[in-house]
Amino acid sequence: MADLDTLVKRFQQKDIDAFEKLYNMYSKSIHGVVYNIVRDAAISDELMQDVFIKAWNNADSYSSSKGRFFTWILNIARNAAIDKTRSKTFKQSKQNLNTDFFVDIIAGNDNFEEKTDAIGIKKYVNQLGEKCKTIIEFLYFKGFTQKETAETLAIPVGTIKTRNRNCIQKLRDMVL
Repeated sequence: MADLDTLVKRFQQKDIDAFEKLYNMYSKSIHGVVYNIVRDAAISDELMQDVFIKAWNNADSYSSSKGRFFTWILNIARNAAIDKTRSKTFKQSKQNLNTDFFVDIIAGNDNFEEKTDAIGIKKYVNQLGEKCKTIIEFLYFKGFTQKETAETLAIPVGTIKTRNRNCIQKLRDMVL
C-alpha cells in the first residue's frame, strides 16, 4: 500500500511515469464502469481518456484522508459517464439506433454478476443483501440517479439515500 501512496504522490507532482503506471493499473476498470453506463465502446474510450486527463489536471484535489485513489478516480469516471448520457448530443445520437443496440441493453441489464466482477468487487457485493445489491446496481452500475432509482423501485428518495449510505458503509467495512 505504501508503494501506491508513493505512486499517487508522484502522480500529484506531475510525474509522467507515475501517470503511466496508474493508467495501466486502472484503465480497464475505469473503461468497464464507463461502458456499463454509456453502452458505447467508442464513447467509453474517449471518456476514459478524459477521466485520466481530468484526474491529472486536478490531482492536487485528491486527499488520501478522504478515501482511496481508485475510489476518487472511479467517481470522476462515473460522473463523467452520467454527464455524457444526460447530454443533448448523446441523447440525439441514440434516437435512431438499430435493434442490436436494444438487444444488447436488454441482455446487459441482467449481467450484474459480470459488472461487479469487472471492477473486482463481486465477492464483496455478493455478501450484501438483495436490497443493497439492487441499490448498488441501479446507482453505480446502471448510472441511475437517486430520484430515478426511487421512481423505478417505487421507494421514497430518502429511503434510497439511507440504503445507499448504509450499503456503501458495509462494503467499506468489508474491503478496508
